[in-house]
Amino acid sequence: METRQNGPIGRPRGFDADEALERAVLVFWEHGYEGASLATLTGAMGISTTSMYAAFGNKEELFRRALERYTEGPSAYLVQALEEPTALGVATAILAGTVRTTTRPAHPHGCMGVQGALAVGDSGREVRDLLVSWRDNSHSLVRERFRRAADDGDLPPETDPGLLARYVTTLAFGIAVQAATGVGRDELQEVADAALRNWPLS
Repeated sequence: METRQNGPIGRPRGFDADEALERAVLVFWEHGYEGASLATLTGAMGISTTSMYAAFGNKEELFRRALERYTEGPSAYLVQALEEPTALGVATAILAGTVRTTTRPAHPHGCMGVQGALAVGDSGREVRDLLVSWRDNSHSLVRERFRRAADDGDLPPETDPGLLARYVTTLAFGIAVQAATGVGRDELQEVADAALRNWPLS
């Protein structure tokens, strides 16, 4: 009987797809799509190129899988923040989550979804489009939550939920870029706090 450690027939002994994918996330997070070479990916994942293709498809498909894992893991704070009882609580949790995730000592700084394909050639166009959709989806989720807040009277009736959501997500993505350049957690949290001082109250 095959065990998880041995993996499905045809894979090398000790291959663990989940662990390999976690390592791929870190490589893409640190180097971006084009900066992550196959040699770097397979070296970090502890598998051969043949095994990578067999398990995950091509590099683009591996990136898609890695982005899904990133969304469910390090970036899960966004969906959790939407459960906060007030719009201000949502915004506060999103920005705090961004600061926390993009400055974690044991992980690459910045955001995989922001920096993953900011600059790519023709070969990376589909990945760039994927990340544009990923960021747009974040905005849409926040916009819908703020729309509910306006309907519930938690935000002033004249509030534009789309504009407010764009403000919060732009701040979050900007914090991620600043974190990637080495700006520290405390300073970024101060930026987040300052940005929310003029929050529209009902």
